[in-house]
Amino acid sequence: MSHTFPELPYAYDALEPYIDAKTMEVHYSKHHRTYYDKFMAAISGTDLETQPLTEIFANISKHSPAVRNNGGGYYNHILYWNCMSKDGGGEPSGDLAKDILATFGDLESFKDQFAQAAINTFGSGFAWLVVKDGALKIVSTSNQDNPWMDAVDSQGEPILALDVWEHAYYISYQNRRPDYINAWWNVVNWDAVAENYAQALANKA
Repeated sequence: MSHTFPELPYAYDALEPYIDAKTMEVHYSKHHRTYYDKFMAAISGTDLETQPLTEIFANISKHSPAVRNNGGGYYNHILYWNCMSKDGGGEPSGDLAKDILATFGDLESFKDQFAQAAINTFGSGFAWLVVKDGALKIVSTSNQDNPWMDAVDSQGEPILALDVWEHAYYISYQNRRPDYINAWWNVVNWDAVAENYAQALANKA
């Protein structure tokens, strides 16, 4: 069976004060775990048990809502966790920094555009930095959809994910989504994002 539930790559309190330990515990052990369990139940006994997630998502329009919603929730959280670190924050470097500059003008412009995509996601969803046709692009999706899915308007290979479901921030920030987004930049793991970027470019080659 190829789909496993990964360990959180840091302690629950590692991202404090920006993301509190209780939020991390509930988010990971309850929400993420439930998406995984329901996804596994939805694909039990089918060839999807051993099919890569990217292949499942590429044909998500052919699968049930349970596969779409819970498979998305399973994958989206993995990327979200891995794009954060207790040693995060700061600025990107290398090719990622160069291409952010070329695409968005400067880092602050990129952050502003990304934050607006996150703030303006109505209800629940995610904001993403993706690679599409070799270029960086900011997109957002509703609920647990992601840019791998053939059923969404904005597609690409995700390299950075921000969860803007209320359960990701409500304990500390209540309805203040912009405050959560501003704090989140302090834990972004730019090294991980750069690795994702390099892999996305390699996949296109």
